[in-house]
Parts: sequence; structure tokens; C-alpha cells
Amino acid sequence: MDIEIGSNLYKNFNGTIEVEGIPQIQVARHPSTGALLVNFALFDLNGRMLAKMVDSTLMFNERRAYEVTKTDKRILMKEADSGKVVLQLDVKDAQGISLAQGEFHTMKGHLLQVTATAWKIEKQHKSGQTHDSQGGVVSIG
Repeated sequence: MDIEIGSNLYKNFNGTIEVEGIPQIQVARHPSTGALLVNFALFDLNGRMLAKMVDSTLMFNERRAYEVTKTDKRILMKEADSGKVVLQLDVKDAQGISLAQGEFHTMKGHLLQVTATAWKIEKQHKSGQTHDSQGGVVSIG
């Protein structure tokens, strides 16, 4: 499977995205329907878990602060009050997924920002690069 994060392409990854060395996002496709399935842990700037998504469904949602909209080809998580996009994943084709936009804290409390052109975490910034993950995880930060 391939994933675009911002304008960066990660080929042949196993579905797991590590952020600062910790698995934070896992994506897969349902074997029979092809629907996008996402596991995601959302933290605050102190590393405390605020929400947890399992198979594209919110299983933990502190104070109902987040909402998820999903189709077979898109998962969109937003802050309920402001409408700010926390995480958006889209199916591009049979082998490709796109993390099109997002803004959330890592478990270490750093802000990760994903836009159409790049991803940025602290002072690290990547744009327009292609990586072959060789069947392993994608590491950011």
C-alpha cells in the first residue's frame, strides 16, 4: 500500500504511521468491501489521550469534543465546536491512500501539521519527497 502525507509519497508501507517513534495511525482496507479502516490516537499537548478511533469509529471521545464523518473512501475527524480538521484520510486508488490534511499533537506533545504541500513537526518539514518503506512503517518526526 502507498500513502501520500502532504506532498510526500511513501510507497510499500504496512499501514502503520509512527510519529516521533510511536505508532499513532494505522490504516487498512476492509478485505471484502475495500472500505477505509483507520485506527488513530489523539493526544493533547501533555500527552494525555483525548480520543481514540478503532476501525474508523470513535471508541473514546473525551467530552464528545470530536466527531467523525466517514464513507468507504474518506475518514474525516473534526473538533465538534470549531469544525477544525484534526485528520482527513482519502482513498486515492486501489493501492493508494492520502493523508490530505490534519493538525494534531503527538504523544510527546508536539504539534504535527499536514497540508496539501507538506508535513511539519517542530522544526522538521518534508515536502515533495518519495520514500520506499519496503513493507515497513512510515516514520515521521
